[in-house]
Amino acid sequence: MPHIDYYFVTLSPWTYLAGSRLEEIAEKHGASVTYKPCDLGRVFKATGGLPLGERAQARRDYRMQELRHWRAALGMDLTLEPAHFPTNPAPSSYAIIAAQAAGGGDVGKLTQNLLRACWAEEKDIADNGVIRDCLTRAGFDPELADSGLLHGATIYEANADEAIKAGVFGAPFYLVDGVEKFWGQDRLDMLELFLAGRLG
Repeated sequence: MPHIDYYFVTLSPWTYLAGSRLEEIAEKHGASVTYKPCDLGRVFKATGGLPLGERAQARRDYRMQELRHWRAALGMDLTLEPAHFPTNPAPSSYAIIAAQAAGGGDVGKLTQNLLRACWAEEKDIADNGVIRDCLTRAGFDPELADSGLLHGATIYEANADEAIKAGVFGAPFYLVDGVEKFWGQDRLDMLELFLAGRLG
């Protein structure tokens, strides 16, 4: 069975635009998925990336164009400049990590709930109430928002270390069996072709 390590940040519009496609592809091809939210700032520093605010204006302008294009192409609700962006992605990441460890719900749905809260519903995903609601709607105990803090913080930092070591440099990033790398929601079709044995 192939395994996908899924590195991402809960503030990424590109991760939001992936929707449920990763989960659908994984189910179709019998692949397992480990969700690894991580500190993308640390990953950028180690791999030469720049935070959005430090990028050249031409790159920021092109990002906005691409977001408009992908929003239309995928037919998804997306606010280009949401009210709570940027915010602290750590609390929502800790919740995903705690939920994955606890089991009993749908981690993919939780991740999508949090991303949608930021990019379509203009909610602050650093807010405890928002996180608890997203946990509940994905079938998890909302208390994980508080009880999973220590474990989540430890794994969150470890995920960044793993990402850097594995050659991850952006989000979303999909690593199949520790070897084959796919960066960006626009590479999900390529990921599927690889799982189908159609890529070298």
